[in-house]
Amino acid sequence: MTTINELQDRIIEEFSVFDDWMDKYSLLIEMGSSLPVLDPQYKIQNNLIEGCQSRVWLHADFIDGKINYKGDSDAVIVKGIVSLLIHTLSDQTPDDILSADLYFINAIGLKEHLSPTRSNGLVAMLKQMKLYALAFKNKE
Repeated sequence: MTTINELQDRIIEEFSVFDDWMDKYSLLIEMGSSLPVLDPQYKIQNNLIEGCQSRVWLHADFIDGKINYKGDSDAVIVKGIVSLLIHTLSDQTPDDILSADLYFINAIGLKEHLSPTRSNGLVAMLKQMKLYALAFKNKE
C-alpha cells in the first residue's frame, strides 16, 4: 500500500516540472479530466460540499477498513483539486486520513495560487473528507 506521504511526494514531483502556473493549472485540469465519472446517484444534495463556489460532490465508501472517495465538480480547476485530494486520501485507513498532514498543498503552491473562494472550497473539501474518516472510524 502506498502511504499518503509517498503519494504527496509524487504530486510534488509532478508539479515541480513546471515553473509557470499556467502549466500547473493545465496539469490540474488534466488530473480532473482523468477522474472517473461520478455515478449520477451520488450527485445529490447530501453529497454537495458547502462552502464551494462551484458545485462539488463527494461520496465515500468504507471497504475492508479503507475509505474510497469519489467526487466531481462542474468547474475544471476545482475538479482537478478534487482529483488531487481523492488520489491522495482514497484507499487509506480512517486513522491515516485523520492524522495526515497534507503538506503537498503548500509545497506545490496551490493555496497561494487559488482565489479566496477556491481556497475556502479546498478547506471545505478536506474537512468533509476528514468528517467521513471520523464517521467510518467510529463505526469500526
